[in-house]
Amino acid sequence: MKKRILLTGVTGFLGSHLAKELLAAGNEVVALKRKSSSLHRVESIISEIDFFDIEGLDFDQFFRDCGKIDTIIHTATCYGRNNESVTEIFAANTEFPLRLLDAGSRAGVEAFLNTDTILDKYLNLYALSKNQLLQWGKFFSIHEKMRFANIRLEHFYGPDDDPTKFSAYVINSCLGNVPELRLTKGEQRRDFIYIDDVVSAYMVLLEKMDSFNSVFVEFDVGSGRSVSIREFVETVHRITASKTYLDFGALPYREGEVMHSEADITKLAALGWRCQYDLETGLKKVIEQERTKL
Repeated sequence: MKKRILLTGVTGFLGSHLAKELLAAGNEVVALKRKSSSLHRVESIISEIDFFDIEGLDFDQFFRDCGKIDTIIHTATCYGRNNESVTEIFAANTEFPLRLLDAGSRAGVEAFLNTDTILDKYLNLYALSKNQLLQWGKFFSIHEKMRFANIRLEHFYGPDDDPTKFSAYVINSCLGNVPELRLTKGEQRRDFIYIDDVVSAYMVLLEKMDSFNSVFVEFDVGSGRSVSIREFVETVHRITASKTYLDFGALPYREGEVMHSEADITKLAALGWRCQYDLETGLKKVIEQERTKL
């Protein structure tokens, strides 16, 4: 059944890919964004989306004015990579989506799909603020105000990704043949998943939300297979035929470094979802598209 979706983070990497797929499937998309946000990722679908700026927005009035919303999909986030303050990170990752939950529940929104992290809540401010929203989501679902699906997303990558992210940084460095890439030993294991597989997981969950027995559900989204950081970097290096020198061990591990992360996709697979891209295939697709830009 086609739905009317309120999407946050539409101008971001994940949100823009998701918006295109939602529209292609026949859904209506209403999007919240900042006035300063660049629309370059959604240029091809601007005319198909109803945009609203969040600055000064009265959330209750917004829901009254914009018409019936079936589901909220929350992908907007602040990682804290640009020296944002504690309050800025809290406002973006906890306060803003909580206001959506609150006003949306009063407006009769049926479900909230939340993009969460697999990181321990005390690792950094980003992880802590995301966990705080999760607790509020559980509260709202327990009190039957709204169905809540928490999506624990592994390390996703793809074309037109944020250049500050590790995967994009490595790909761009190797394509640009920078003289040297300083890295840790690379023993950490990560679950890398291609963006198209992430989007297909969201679409499956959106379709199945009404059929879950519980008002609160949680799913890992990843490939289900972890690889070492060293293997990831060396694979990029080989596919790009890069001349960049890989200096493994030049950097120390971060304090509290997560050494192993891998999604348990059993529950997602039971819904009929399958990962279509292995690491080699996904990276070749990204590198091919990024190379055309250069």
